[in-house]
Amino acid sequence: MKKKFLCMVLAVTTVFGGCSIKSEQNDSLELEQEIVIEEQTELEEKEVISPVAIEEDKTEIKEIVISAVGDCTLGTDDNFGYERSFTNVLDDNDRDFSYFFSGVIDILSNDDLTIANLETTFTDATVKNEKKFNFKGDKDYTNILTTGSVEAVNLANNHTYDYLEEGYDDTKEALEEAGVPYFGYKDYQIMDINGIKIGLAGLSGWNEESAKDNTLTALEYFKEESVDLIIMTYHWGIESEYEQSSTQESIARYAIDNGADLVIGHHPHVLQGIEEYNGKYIVYSLGNFVFGGNKNPKDKDTMIFRETFHFEDDVLTDTSIEIIPCSLSGEVNRNDYRPVVLDGEDRDNVLKKIMKYSNFNY
Repeated sequence: MKKKFLCMVLAVTTVFGGCSIKSEQNDSLELEQEIVIEEQTELEEKEVISPVAIEEDKTEIKEIVISAVGDCTLGTDDNFGYERSFTNVLDDNDRDFSYFFSGVIDILSNDDLTIANLETTFTDATVKNEKKFNFKGDKDYTNILTTGSVEAVNLANNHTYDYLEEGYDDTKEALEEAGVPYFGYKDYQIMDINGIKIGLAGLSGWNEESAKDNTLTALEYFKEESVDLIIMTYHWGIESEYEQSSTQESIARYAIDNGADLVIGHHPHVLQGIEEYNGKYIVYSLGNFVFGGNKNPKDKDTMIFRETFHFEDDVLTDTSIEIIPCSLSGEVNRNDYRPVVLDGEDRDNVLKKIMKYSNFNY
């Protein structure tokens, strides 16, 4: 009997003891689960985005890509004769206006703004200015610009008055009808591209004092209009000179010192150097481009200058440039009036020519 009672006591003790162990294990598991939940909650609270990060995400970033090309003489001089002239080549291509920029259209159509120096008139006028060369084209030659993705042209040069005031007025009228913005002398242009206001001015740069006075007038106008980006173009320098003059340098630096963001030059008919000055660029001469002024220029080297402007909340913060060496003709021994992009040794040679009178490495 004692043995049986002892066994029963041991059995009961074992059962209740086992229950106690299981209860302790369950309590431990629930505690561990509570700790894990608390840790996850703390981690989620730490991952909440701070007010600074939220503010940074609201910064609006924009990029404006601008290309610039040189002298575009869309037409000819009556004294040149028809054979191999600009008009002759247009007729040979069934008056396809897109022919002239077709070699570079892939580049110019992939920017936000292309600027050219329009060195001709679009007019039916017959009374000429008394000078060596007088250029003009038909009024529908504006189609060359529109099919070539040229969005703005400078008129401040020594050929837009080749047919006097009548020719100049006809040219502006033709451009307006074609929807091509122009600028030059006292005609300033402000273009809104993707919410960025771009000011364009074209001036003569022969006389340093008057050029600086006119520069200041243009810059003050743009500042009053709250322009975000200012581009100044100048017709200046000495024909066929590869090195920019001290007058060009003085005017260009003055423009930048007073608020210009980019300075572009024309007239020498050849390429000149590019200067980096106070974080801005000065392109002293872009040379010729679609150039009806010569059936076979000795120097056919040219370029497309491209600059990308970076804005944060509509404030200019940084820029980058691209120099694209070109030839004004796809033919070596004549002018076919159709610029093409160069590669290989030809490309390198043009870059060396530009860099010779530049103050930075590219």
